[in-house]
Amino acid sequence: MSISGEQGIENPRVDDEHRMRHALALAERAQREDDEIPVGALVIDADGKVVGEGWNRNIAESDPSAHAEIVAMRRAGQALGNHRLVGCTLYVTLEPCAMCAMAAVHARLARVVFGAFDPKTGAAGSVFDLLADPRHNHRVEVVGGVLGDEAGAMLSGWFRAKRSKPAS
Repeated sequence: MSISGEQGIENPRVDDEHRMRHALALAERAQREDDEIPVGALVIDADGKVVGEGWNRNIAESDPSAHAEIVAMRRAGQALGNHRLVGCTLYVTLEPCAMCAMAAVHARLARVVFGAFDPKTGAAGSVFDLLADPRHNHRVEVVGGVLGDEAGAMLSGWFRAKRSKPAS
């Protein structure tokens, strides 16, 4: 099966990289269309179909919860007609924060695959490890660092450009 197909690919690493490239394209849209922090996310169902995608929209929507992960999970829930995303995988270009990690736990996601690590607020192992915490009634498999250099470079470039602009 080709990488461009909707079905899963036999090599999980190749599939994860392919899906992360999709998430990176969504992150680029956040930056280009909305001048948001470039974070993109998508949800894939157990059959390998994209059921939700999103990018940071918290500034554009004046909504502090409109992180890329939340937007993608909301759309996935609507597409599936269920608040539980059992068997689904979330791909996101930046390690989820505490809010997004707990939303993944509550949604019963099977996996979270992220790009860049977040040493300040990462809740998938960097600062907190909420997705694997045994005190929760559900744990989520985590794969981190997939195309992390590319995701990190996109974020660093955005922040560098913001810092160099004069205040308005």
